[in-house]
Amino acid sequence: QVQLVESGGGLVQAGGSLRLSCAASGFSFLSYNMGWFRQAPGKEREFLAAISFNGGRSYETDAVQGRFTISRDNAKSSLYLQMNSLKPEDTAVYYCAAPDSIFQDVGPWHPQAMRYWGQGTQVTVSS
Repeated sequence: QVQLVESGGGLVQAGGSLRLSCAASGFSFLSYNMGWFRQAPGKEREFLAAISFNGGRSYETDAVQGRFTISRDNAKSSLYLQMNSLKPEDTAVYYCAAPDSIFQDVGPWHPQAMRYWGQGTQVTVSS
């Protein structure tokens, strides 16, 4: 049974930091490039960042580049998103995801190209 379980969300003031984690099980985590998405109320799910299977390459969108950093620990089957300089517009539910194909290149990704999703973790940034 495939599971992606996010944690680390919460309420933080603008300018603050959070580190999200995603614990993976039930599939060959170290074979997959992995990514993070978010979805704010009333908006479409938005791709944020992706990282290669071995952590050697990463991609972040312009919206988060320089503030968010994606990383992974294959020994722990875990994916991370370090979020700094948070803004109120970063408020959303954050999801980790694995693509349909292990050959999916590192970002940008469309939500429809993902095979596995976590349940999401809420991040709220107050002004």
